[in-house]
Amino acid sequence: MANHANAISKVKILVVGDSGVGKTSLVHLICHGTALSNSSWTIGCSVEVRIHEYREGTPSQRQYFVELWDVGGNNSHKNARHVFYNQVHGIILVHDMTNRKSQLNLRQWLSEILLREGGGPRSRLPLIDGFDAEQFGGFSQLPVFVVGTKQDQIAEMRTNIRVRSSSIADECAADEIYVNTHDHRSLAPGSSNAVKLSRFFDKVIERQQTTTSRTELGGVSYMEKEQSMFRRSKSGSSFINMN
Repeated sequence: MANHANAISKVKILVVGDSGVGKTSLVHLICHGTALSNSSWTIGCSVEVRIHEYREGTPSQRQYFVELWDVGGNNSHKNARHVFYNQVHGIILVHDMTNRKSQLNLRQWLSEILLREGGGPRSRLPLIDGFDAEQFGGFSQLPVFVVGTKQDQIAEMRTNIRVRSSSIADECAADEIYVNTHDHRSLAPGSSNAVKLSRFFDKVIERQQTTTSRTELGGVSYMEKEQSMFRRSKSGSSFINMN
């Protein structure tokens, strides 16, 4: 049994967003398939694990541990959060659908992670000058997934709020879903939301596999290579398609 557990690879996904948007409830729903009855403020970071079937239903199917790192959104801890941003394979950006500011702040969260990802003194150098979302969209190789929470409250407000995808989701070519974290049906197996989430996990695993193989071949971290390529190319283009 122990040998089987050791054979399961893992990936690390950051779950970030403003304080109070429902990250902890979302992570619980993803990992346990049930609503969290009593949620508390996250101080620092909490980690939950889900077993994901990579490429389920194909000959390549394989189990992976998906670690979801729920990072506290309180600004008083902003200067210490970077300790959680090392060796990241994917990012889930979470916003409150009833709070437009939390959606706009996703840019800052993404920038904060990219400036710190990788650890060490080099991580304090900006990957892109001034953080331009269009440039980021072509540059980043970290899979991004966007989740809007409190979908139920949108209906209760009975306003003319128009639900639209976040600009950051569009610019990163990322999938976005809307959920009510108090209703397990929001991520019911086979639902559109669940399929998109599963597809995102597959992308994260594929990126981890690519990153590992490139690092082993070149001896240089994948993010450092991408940063170097971006800076060499920036003078000639404001948008880089690395895919």
